[in-house]
Amino acid sequence: QVQLVESGGGLVQAGGSLRLSCAASGRTFSRYNMGWFRQAPGKEREFVAAVNWSGGSTYYADTVKGRFTISRDNAKNTVYLQMNSLKPEDTAVYYCAAQRGVVVTTVYDYWGQGTQVTVSS
Repeated sequence: QVQLVESGGGLVQAGGSLRLSCAASGRTFSRYNMGWFRQAPGKEREFVAAVNWSGGSTYYADTVKGRFTISRDNAKNTVYLQMNSLKPEDTAVYYCAAQRGVVVTTVYDYWGQGTQVTVSS
């Protein structure tokens, strides 16, 4: 069982930056691939970024590529999402998720409660 707690959301102006953090419980964090997703009002949840268990491979949605960076610190049981050049369309609740396995897939086993990111124009 893994519990995930996101933090770092807030209100920022367009063009600004935020860094989200997701702290995981347990001693097996390094065995999990980690992902960030987001859900805007009235829209379906969408994939944002993922990082494999070692941090050696990262994946991004086209909409955030070049602006967002996912990283992890296995010693701190934490995954990060650095968001730069934010746009109003990035406004959403951002969720952290974890999946067991060596290869990153689309199925995640554990989810956090989410953190709100609001980008004003």
